[in-house]
Amino acid sequence: MTEYVSTAAGLFALPDWAKDDLSDLKGHQKHDLIDGDEGGEIASTYERAREEVVSVQREAGLDRIGDGQLRWDDMLAHPLAVHDAVETRGIVRYYDNNNFYREPVVSGELDFSGDVASELEATAELADGEDLQAVLPGPYSLAELATDEHYGDDADFLAAIADFLAGEVEAFPEVETLYLLEPSLVEDAPEDGLDERASQAIDTVAAATDADVVAHPYWGALEEKTYAHLLDADIDAVGFDFVSEQEDNLYNIQEYGATDDISLALADGQNTLVEDPEAVRDRTDWVFDQIPVTDFETVYLSTNTGTFHLPYNKHEAKLEILAEAADLAEVTAA
Repeated sequence: MTEYVSTAAGLFALPDWAKDDLSDLKGHQKHDLIDGDEGGEIASTYERAREEVVSVQREAGLDRIGDGQLRWDDMLAHPLAVHDAVETRGIVRYYDNNNFYREPVVSGELDFSGDVASELEATAELADGEDLQAVLPGPYSLAELATDEHYGDDADFLAAIADFLAGEVEAFPEVETLYLLEPSLVEDAPEDGLDERASQAIDTVAAATDADVVAHPYWGALEEKTYAHLLDADIDAVGFDFVSEQEDNLYNIQEYGATDDISLALADGQNTLVEDPEAVRDRTDWVFDQIPVTDFETVYLSTNTGTFHLPYNKHEAKLEILAEAADLAEVTAA
């Protein structure tokens, strides 16, 4: 029988009190950024915020518990922005034009960092046996967001990013699921040849863990060749952003099939309108009515993007409706 799993795409909204405290402690505005080695009161604030977001996920009944990536001021660029071999330069707009990050310029060898693993270790202690979910930028998106001043070749740089992320994953505590966020596969679609290398890079990261790996593009649908190559990677599920695009995502599944598991992004991570659990369940049924393959082993119900733009109470509500929708889907399936 199909298992329905409620989760979210990471990059959570900060609790209101934490936003206020961190703004005062850092002494800068919302989009001013830090270098990742904060200590003292700032570190203590993040620890308390992590405790709260883990508690909120458990109370909501979410099936996967994540750390929320609360320290990721540079958003998807964070794993590079805090690396010793990377220089952060000017402020750059993300694809959604509503958030910013410091441009990470790779000037040396991308050896092991351990930054993300340390956050997950702390989260694992708080999760107290609950299934843990890790979130990372996918290798293609991270390479597209960065500037290479060391490797000298696009293919070598993408491979180096993939090897770096794989090394980080190997240091993770036991996690049940790993979401690789790959919006660049949609927003900056790879050209011929690069689409195959992007799939190989994702495969490199996926091979570094025993966790179930979800490659999650968003803000649209993948081009056909990109999707076909992605299916060649050793991943467990592809994420489909049905909030942003329905027809093209359905076409890809209808034309090329899907992995044994599937991730359906049916809750809007950037809209304050809170969906109804029954509506999310009905949208799940609607997707399955449109595609030839419905005997998935696991169906993940998630937000399409991170919820970092949302007011914190709306973020909490989104988690609750996903948990309720997954429960409803389980009952319907039974």
